[in-house]
Amino acid sequence: MGLFDKKYCDVCGEKIGLLGNRKLEDGNLCKDCAAKLSPFFSERRKSTVEDIKEQLAYREANQDKVAAFNPTKTIGGDMKLYFDEDKRQWLATRSRNWRSANPDVMDFAQVTGCTLDIDESKRELKRKDAEGNEVSYTPPRYEYSYDFNMTIHVNAPYFSEIRFQINEDEINQRGGMAYREAQAKADEIKATLTQVRDAEREAVIAANTPKASVKCPYCGAVVVPDANGKCEFCGSVIGV
Repeated sequence: MGLFDKKYCDVCGEKIGLLGNRKLEDGNLCKDCAAKLSPFFSERRKSTVEDIKEQLAYREANQDKVAAFNPTKTIGGDMKLYFDEDKRQWLATRSRNWRSANPDVMDFAQVTGCTLDIDESKRELKRKDAEGNEVSYTPPRYEYSYDFNMTIHVNAPYFSEIRFQINEDEINQRGGMAYREAQAKADEIKATLTQVRDAEREAVIAANTPKASVKCPYCGAVVVPDANGKCEFCGSVIGV
């Protein structure tokens, strides 16, 4: 086949336009199908046609989760994290119209960690000498800038991390207002994710811990209280 032979998407079957092909391990993918993949997915070239079809099925099912998602808490800047504390779910997206963007809805239990990297860059400042040439100061002078990069580690089927920059603008002063604001936002995100992760783990441990038998003070029966802390014989609340 020639370089400019017509290609067809191995997923949807539609003809792929010029510069619209996205290579797969064993086939071709059109840009429309590629746009439906998770924005955090980065292994497209190593994926088979069957892998992509499976992910698109997952993404289609995710739309129902997005429709049922009701945020009770929102944090972040350019990248926002939404939490549905009632369903114990969360999502991350840069889209203002996030429902139409179909962001991946994840359970609290899928959070495995959260790390922050503060990247420092420096640029040497120069001056012009008598001949108009740029030369170094003595001693050399530098201008510094900082970026706050957050990585959320997750146990998800098609990606393992969500990485984004917290500060939207360049930060030029360590310890300045912009630096402190970015640090505070990073701390809030990390604390929230750590809290929901730990709460979910505690809930799993509690659910798997055998409940002890107690004597009902109302009817005298020895019972294991139900999920609502009630005696199975007389229905009185005796605790969990």
